[in-house]
Amino acid sequence: MRVIGDDGAQLGVLSLADAIILARTKDVYLVEVAPNATPPVCRLVDFGKFRYEQNKKEKEARKHQHANKVKEVQLSPQIDPHDFAVKLSHAIDFLCEEMKVKVTLKFRGREMAHKEFGFQQVEKFTREVALYGHPDFAPKLDGKGISMMFSPLPRNKRAKNPRENADGVVPPSPHRHHQDHDAVAANGEPSDDGPSERVVNDASEFSKSPFANLDLDEHEEQDPPESSATGS
Repeated sequence: MRVIGDDGAQLGVLSLADAIILARTKDVYLVEVAPNATPPVCRLVDFGKFRYEQNKKEKEARKHQHANKVKEVQLSPQIDPHDFAVKLSHAIDFLCEEMKVKVTLKFRGREMAHKEFGFQQVEKFTREVALYGHPDFAPKLDGKGISMMFSPLPRNKRAKNPRENADGVVPPSPHRHHQDHDAVAANGEPSDDGPSERVVNDASEFSKSPFANLDLDEHEEQDPPESSATGS
């Protein structure tokens, strides 16, 4: 068999016994890498180094696979400041996880007459997220909305996630499971963040009921009067 050293050098054609003895003297493994070749090709491998390089390649592959994911964040021209902050936090989380972020802003009804407010929101979002990602293109009007795509900055140029703790761990966002429409995969399917929930303010919701002002004390059910029995 043809033997290749652990440094990549050609060691020539050796017998199986000689190749095994050589591997033992170097304290490495003898691995067959091309069994169909003539003669078969074996390589001396440092298993610890081999596993390290393999894990490194797998990590790089996962990183590239993760970067192909796209999450979507939806804005509106009259978005509440708190909602804006929540969606911005989601976008920062996605970018710090090596994902792309698609920002969409929809105009409804008369909002189409004042598109400048929509562009102002998108420009504000771009400024806030600049430390974590950069826009792939300028904001553009697409039908009744504006769309943009953000890519994460390189890790060595990207700011640290503000929600990351001292151990380098980002706790799950308490708003993530309420905003399942804010993060969808590139194929348009819902994210895995769980079903959205609607929190109802009992007092405000009940005040809208037509029975809210009903005085129950005045309409208490009274016992019917006893009918008098008449004798024949």
